[in-house]
Amino acid sequence: MDVKKSLFDNLQNFFGFDNFKGDQESIITNILEGNNTFVIMPTGGGKSICYQLPALMSEGTAIVISPLIALMKNQVDQLRAFGGNDSIAHFLNSSLNKSEITQVKSDLLSGQTKLLYVAPESLAKQDNIEFLNLIKISFVAVDEAHCISEWGHDFRPEYRKIKQVIAGLGNNIPIIALTATATPKVQQDIMKNLGMSEATLFKSSFNRPNLFYEIRPKRDINKEIIKYIKSNPGKSGIIYCLSRKKVEEVAEALNLNGISALPYHAGLDPKVRAETQDKFLMEDAEVIVATIAFGMGIDKPDVRFVIHHDVPKSMEGYYQETGRAGRDGGEGICIAFYAQKDVDKLAKFMKDKPVSEREIGTQILKEVIDYAESGVCRRKQILHYFGENFNETGCNCMCDNCKKPKKQFDAEAQLTTLLKFIEKTGEKFDDAHLLNVFLGLETAQTIAYEHSKVPEFGIGKEEGILLWKSVIRQAVLNNFLFKDIDNYGLLKLTKQGKDFIINPYSLKFVLNEPIETGTDDDDDDVKQGSGALDTHLLQLLKDLRKKIAKQKNVPPFVVFQDPSLEEMCTHYPITTEEIKQISGVGSGKAMKFGTPFIELIKKYVEDNDIERPIDLIIKTQANKSQMKVSIIQNIDRQIGLEDIADSKGITYEEILKEVESIVNSGTKLNLNYFIDEVIDDDRQDEVYDYFRAAESDSIDEALNELGETDYTREEIQLMRIKFMSELGN
Repeated sequence: MDVKKSLFDNLQNFFGFDNFKGDQESIITNILEGNNTFVIMPTGGGKSICYQLPALMSEGTAIVISPLIALMKNQVDQLRAFGGNDSIAHFLNSSLNKSEITQVKSDLLSGQTKLLYVAPESLAKQDNIEFLNLIKISFVAVDEAHCISEWGHDFRPEYRKIKQVIAGLGNNIPIIALTATATPKVQQDIMKNLGMSEATLFKSSFNRPNLFYEIRPKRDINKEIIKYIKSNPGKSGIIYCLSRKKVEEVAEALNLNGISALPYHAGLDPKVRAETQDKFLMEDAEVIVATIAFGMGIDKPDVRFVIHHDVPKSMEGYYQETGRAGRDGGEGICIAFYAQKDVDKLAKFMKDKPVSEREIGTQILKEVIDYAESGVCRRKQILHYFGENFNETGCNCMCDNCKKPKKQFDAEAQLTTLLKFIEKTGEKFDDAHLLNVFLGLETAQTIAYEHSKVPEFGIGKEEGILLWKSVIRQAVLNNFLFKDIDNYGLLKLTKQGKDFIINPYSLKFVLNEPIETGTDDDDDDVKQGSGALDTHLLQLLKDLRKKIAKQKNVPPFVVFQDPSLEEMCTHYPITTEEIKQISGVGSGKAMKFGTPFIELIKKYVEDNDIERPIDLIIKTQANKSQMKVSIIQNIDRQIGLEDIADSKGITYEEILKEVESIVNSGTKLNLNYFIDEVIDDDRQDEVYDYFRAAESDSIDEALNELGETDYTREEIQLMRIKFMSELGN
C-alpha cells in the first residue's frame, strides 16, 4: 500500500469502498497522528477498518488484541483476500503448530506483516513479549475492549494485564480501544485500565434504526421458532441459548423440521466450530443455534433474524447479539423469549459468586428484566442504557411496544410522591425498596428504616405493582432520576427531578402490561391438539379403524387409540412424516396402519377445502428419546423392569407407563422373559383372550370383568402391553 496516497485512495484501492462511514476518517487520521484513540461504534458501523487501514499505511506492525480465535481467522482471511498476499496479516494463538508459528515470526521479522492478531493470553506469554520487542510496532488495537470491565457483558481477567504488557513493548506506543457496547461506567473502566485518560473519544450513536425489537412470552418455544423460520424461508439467522445442552436440542428440533441448522458452542472441537462458521458464511446452513460464543467478528452482513431462546444475561450482551442482524442496513428482526423461570435460573447461578460479583450481576440482570417487562419503546430503553437519549416518536413502529396502542396514565401525582420520598430519605434506596414502601409490603428493610410507619407506606396498594414499576422505570428513562450503579443501584435525583418537585406539571407515562411469562418448557415437548375437534372426520376415522380391525382380526384400539384419532382431527396429517408426529403413532404404527388413514384425511381435506394448521405439526426429538432408547436396550438385554426403574431413578408404576408409551407408538417389545416370571401361562391366556374380544383397552373394565381378587392392576397393565406389542406392532 502506498502510504503517500490519500486516505480515500487507499480505502478505494484496498477495500474497494468509495467513502468512509460515520467517524471512520477522523478516527484513522487520529491514529495516524500517533494519538491514543477510544472508539465506541455499534456492530455494523465498520470498526475493523478503523485499525486495519492505518495499520496498512503505517511503518511496522500493528498488534490487534482480540478475544476470539474465530474473529482473528475471519479478519486475517479477509485481509489476505483484499491484499492478495498471505503475509500481510497473521494471527498468533493456540490453534497454530510449531512450524506455523515459525512462519509467522519469519514474516514479522522480514517486515512483510502489517497486522498481527493475538489473544490476550498469548500476548502475556514471556517468549512472545521477548519476540515482539524485536519488531517495530506501529500501534496496539484492543478490540472488544468491554472485556476489560467487570461491568461489561463478557469480562475477561486477562484483559486487565494488557496495559502492563504494552508498557513492556516500548515507550509511547499508541493504543486504540474499540467496542460496540459500553455504558458510561464501562467506558470509564476501559480508559482507566488501559491508562488512556487523554485518549480522543469517538462515540457513534447506538441506534440501529433497521432493527426491530420484540419480546414474546416463552410458551411452546420450539413451535414458535420453527413457525417463524418457516414463514421466512431462505433467510439467515442466529438463535442464542444459554446452555450447550439447549443449543444441541434446538438445533436437532430445527433439522427434524426441515430447517438446515448447526449447533455452535465451546464444547465442540475447534475444527468443527470453524467449519460451522464457514458453512454459515457460505450459506450451507440457514441457521446457527449457539451460545454467546458465536458471532463476535463474524462478518456476515445479511443475518436477517436473531432469536434469544432464553432471557439474555445483560443488556450489553443482548445489544451486541442483536447487533449481528441487518449489518448491511437491511431487515433485522430481533425476538427474545421471556420466562420468569429463566430469570430465576440466572439469579440462582449468581448465588455462589462472591458478594461484589453478585451485586454487579444482580443489577445487570435487573436491567434486562425492566427492559423485558416495560411497555416503553424498546429502542428508547436500549439507548438510555448506553447513556443516549432518544425520542420514541423516532422509533417508527420498529419495536413491539411502539407498534401496539399504548395505555397511558397521568403520572404527575405518583412521580411527585416518588421524587419527594427519595429526597426526604436522602437518596439512599433502590427501586425494589421504594416499590415495597409504596405497595405497603413489610420487609426487613422497610421495618429497619421504619418506612412502614411513613405516610407513603401502602399509598400505591390499590394502583398496583405494574403502575408503580412504570413510574419508577420511566422516571429514570426520562431523566428525573439516575441510577448510581457504583453504589448498589441507588436512585438519585437529577436537576430535572429536583426542578419537578418545585414546579410539577402534568405528564403521561406508559403503563406496563402484564407480560404472560409463559412456561420455561425445559422439555420443549410441543403440545399438540390445540385446534377445534372435527367430529365429522372423527366418525369417519373410527369407521375406518373398525374396518381395518376386522380385517386384521384385532380390537379397534390396537390399530389407533381414541386420543390419536382425535389429534388427527385437529391437525389433518396427510403424509407419513406428519402422521408419525401424532401422539401414540410413531414409526411402527405409521408404517403398519397409517396409509389408509392418510388417504382418507387427504381426500377429506380436499373435498371440504380445509386449511390445515400445518405450522402446528412440529416434529419433536424422537419423543425425548434418550430415556426410551435406554429402556428398549435394557429390555432387549432382558433386565427386570424393577431394576431398570431403579437405574433410572423412577418408580415401577412409572416404568410401566414409559414401556406402554413405547409400545403404543408402534415399537415391538418382547417382555415375555419378565411376564413369564410373574404371571403363569393360564392366567396370561385368560387376559389375552379378554383383550382380543374387548371393545375397550380400559384396565378398570378388564379388572371388573376378570375379577379384582384374581388379578392386580399391574398384571393387567403388563398383559395389555404384551397384547398391544404382539398384535399392534
